[in-house]
Amino acid sequence: MIFRSPNFNERDPNVALSLIVLHYTGMKTAKDALTRLCDPKTPVSTHYVIDEDGTTWPLVDEDKRAWHAGESFWKGERDINSASIGIELVNPGHEFGYRSFPSSQINGLISLLHDIVHRRPIDPLTGLLAHSDIAPCRKQDPGELFPWEDLARQKLGLWPSLIEDDDVLLDDVSVAAKLAFLGYDTADLTATLQAFQRRFVSNHITGRAERETCARLNALTRQLRHK
Repeated sequence: MIFRSPNFNERDPNVALSLIVLHYTGMKTAKDALTRLCDPKTPVSTHYVIDEDGTTWPLVDEDKRAWHAGESFWKGERDINSASIGIELVNPGHEFGYRSFPSSQINGLISLLHDIVHRRPIDPLTGLLAHSDIAPCRKQDPGELFPWEDLARQKLGLWPSLIEDDDVLLDDVSVAAKLAFLGYDTADLTATLQAFQRRFVSNHITGRAERETCARLNALTRQLRHK
């Protein structure tokens, strides 16, 4: 079966393609999601959809600007649709029965990511983001069950490597500064901390900078500074 979405436009030539944004579909079935993403009456789309069995549907050409990010921000950029390639993973999401992502789906994603970063000027470590990273007040996908650490083992995305010096509590000013250094919008610090925790401290999504969150934030900023 072939699905193609008519929902796209031209990328802003002044915005560099530097990111890949991961989502979950948040709908009951793959068919529901594909139908919506390809509906010309619905102003949403993505470049790729990956089903739970690993089947991958390309819906929008990578050269075009798909409409997946919505109102978003990363490192000063607000036109994330122009700056990114969007990938949706079939998963009912928190509204319809959020569940783990099968290995077949993650393997398909890893293959696709390696292919994209081989062809595109996207840093595989710093250019891979969650929808919740770029829109922490609105979104929580792909969510706390997504295996970010497994991807990092494939050199896809960052993962904190802790040392003793990282175990330092931070005040809110320091937390906000370090989150901003990573790329986050810190206008709502609680929401942004939850987005960070959803990705890096998934057992503690509180929006408060407790010890483990601070340690991992310290580790990531240290790793980026030495990258």
